[in-house]
Amino acid sequence: MRTTPRTTVRTTSPTARATAQAPAPATLPLPALLALATAVFVTALTETLPAGVLPAMSADLGVGESAMGQAVTVYAVGTALTAVPLTAATAGWGRRRLLLTAMAGFAAANTVTAFSTDYPLTMAARFLAGVAAGLAWALLAGYARLLAPPELQGRAIAVAMAGLPLALALGVPAGTFLGEALGWWVPFLLMTAVAVGVTGWIAAAVPEVPGRARGERTPVLRSLTVPGVTPVLAVTVVLVLAHTVLYTYIAPFLDRRGMGGATDAVLLAFGAASLVSIWFTGAHIHRRLRALSVGGALLIAAAAAVLGLATGSTLAVYAAAVLWGLGWGGMPTLLQTALGDAGGEQADAAQTVLVTLWNAAMAGGGVAGGLLLDRLGAGSFPWAVLLLLLVVLAVVLAARAHGFPARRPGPAA
Repeated sequence: MRTTPRTTVRTTSPTARATAQAPAPATLPLPALLALATAVFVTALTETLPAGVLPAMSADLGVGESAMGQAVTVYAVGTALTAVPLTAATAGWGRRRLLLTAMAGFAAANTVTAFSTDYPLTMAARFLAGVAAGLAWALLAGYARLLAPPELQGRAIAVAMAGLPLALALGVPAGTFLGEALGWWVPFLLMTAVAVGVTGWIAAAVPEVPGRARGERTPVLRSLTVPGVTPVLAVTVVLVLAHTVLYTYIAPFLDRRGMGGATDAVLLAFGAASLVSIWFTGAHIHRRLRALSVGGALLIAAAAAVLGLATGSTLAVYAAAVLWGLGWGGMPTLLQTALGDAGGEQADAAQTVLVTLWNAAMAGGGVAGGLLLDRLGAGSFPWAVLLLLLVVLAVVLAARAHGFPARRPGPAA
């Protein structure tokens, strides 16, 4: 039986809510999950879009490119600073109502960014977008889980998270092209239109899930005491830090390899491989979460090694981009599923911590990459990524009992 629009998923206790589902469908509720995927797309592309139109933005706003680059950092800071307190404050809200509020925040922030001619106002709008992202990221994976039967929850998260690689690999190059052809503000206005459109889609196709009653809410920090939660969060921080160091500065890295005009093509190869990774992860996550996590880390490490060793080969760069995409694409799904499994009844609280740490790692990756670029040069990026991936592998392999177990817990967990 398929989930119908405006269905409300009702829960009566913490235990019931942890396992509650919308009326179990024979297949995934794709209209609802694709709406969530589009919300993920809006969230991810709003964050990274300034990187593609940085020179034109800085020229129009009268600041240097390094100062304009902080438009990405301040977004991540807005998310990291506000995700935990705002999620706690809105814990009693219905999940659909909260997601609609976040999408309205994106529409407002992107509109202000498009029309602003004042640098402080632009940065304030970017901070607001980061706040909206904190609300959205804290609930999207859990929302997708609740809309699917237990045996399809991993695939549901994979569908919802597909918006992330699409934003990075297709959205940023497309936004860059439109910004160069029509003006840097055009892609921001288009993002406003997408945010408005997905707001109506969510209202029509995504069932409501009530928030927690006051007595059911779990203090966020208490989730860190649940076995398995800390290893997953540790892997998240190190992995996102490594990815961000390379992704944020991929243009200067390629420029120093004589491939400055191929950034869009390299990112397209990365994105296509990421989509394959998401599909494969969704098909196998139910039984092979640990193996996929190890394999993903190994693929990213291999990509870093290829980039570090093959300094004069264009083909090697594209091969590394494919390996990078195959390793990275499924990782958000794997990490959020692992955290949901480990957190159990406290998964929502743990997810809020993940959102905070994810964005803190993104901000840290931007800073760390800048320091490496200035002091050691772009050639240091692959080796820094490889070193961080060795840490990721060590934690995943050590967390065999909790966090990344050989066998996923059953639906009752």
